[in-house]
Amino acid sequence: MTTKYPFFGQFARLLGLFFCLNSLWFSAKEKSDDPNVLVDEMVKEIRSTTEFHAFRINAYHGNLTQINSQLATETSAKKQVQLLVAKDKTRDLLNKEMADLSDDISKIRYLKGLQIIKILYEKVLGLDHHFSSVKTFSEISKIANPNQYPEFEKVKELVKNKKDKKSGFDLNAVLGSNPLVSVVNTFTGMLVSSLSKEEKESELQKVDCIIDFTLRMQNDLNTIYFETAFLQKSNETIKSDLELLFKDFVKPIGYEKSMKECRDNDDWDQVKDKLETYLQTLAKSDNIKKRKMQIEVEFPIDRLVQYIGTYNNFINSGEQFYQKFNIILNSYENQKQCESKLPIEYTKLKADITVAIDKFNTAYKPVEINGSKMKEILYGLNEYQ
Repeated sequence: MTTKYPFFGQFARLLGLFFCLNSLWFSAKEKSDDPNVLVDEMVKEIRSTTEFHAFRINAYHGNLTQINSQLATETSAKKQVQLLVAKDKTRDLLNKEMADLSDDISKIRYLKGLQIIKILYEKVLGLDHHFSSVKTFSEISKIANPNQYPEFEKVKELVKNKKDKKSGFDLNAVLGSNPLVSVVNTFTGMLVSSLSKEEKESELQKVDCIIDFTLRMQNDLNTIYFETAFLQKSNETIKSDLELLFKDFVKPIGYEKSMKECRDNDDWDQVKDKLETYLQTLAKSDNIKKRKMQIEVEFPIDRLVQYIGTYNNFINSGEQFYQKFNIILNSYENQKQCESKLPIEYTKLKADITVAIDKFNTAYKPVEINGSKMKEILYGLNEYQ
């Protein structure tokens, strides 16, 4: 199966490629910010391209089979020579068609891969902002420390003024800030103070929920604080890895700015221009140079798939952490009895955790590239082959 106008066929392929490139790039802002949409688009385009080339490849295979069959029975030397020449031409066309298929799949993977990186970077930056807002939420330490509650400080001051000066002593700054020591010291001071029984009970009622909540939840609240700090540190690594991946991704096409610079300066048009020049050079190159250039863009694409695996693990882990935080915050036994006395920061933290869980399941959800989808993205293989 040959064509009478090979030049027109090549021109049509390049024209279609550049139209696809421009269409993809200029409509990028209108597309979904869900990388799964791009992955699905990538798989569909790979399948469509594979089907298009597979039809021609199968036709060439059919021609070769027919020529070989004729060669097996042909006795005329002249006819045999003609058949051998036709066989060589058909084999060349077959090899070229298979190379074109490989080129087109690489281009699709590269274009979609670049868009996926762009979207994932925005999500990682969003996660960075989220973790920062929780980690720097200094109220967490206040929630866990009775010394940070005005009601408790008033009782401390009252006990201090009413205690027996001869039998009492003042704690230094270090011990005085320790929650447990401060509570024990306040209770001890209250027992030996000049307060009446009724006054002691009255003052105790003012802080009973605060003391109960902080002593019960102190370790758990600290766990949330430090594990959130750990998640933020992990996210910094995820971000650094993605910035390095972008650098490797655009290095073959000659773009040298960082991911941050590209984003801050909205420099995607320059990346597009560099890519168009690279594709034009690729189309004009001989087979050896073309293969080398193809490998240059294929390697970072494979690394993108590996990165997505790391990103997915991090998102799944983060969602599990927040499910754990949610259980912790709802585990306070006297929550109903003390509801009116609990700090507003506690309620806000619970709400933030609920929102975070929802975001991990929606805005930051993993990229689905398992099973057959993985094979198609990595190798361009599907059920049509």
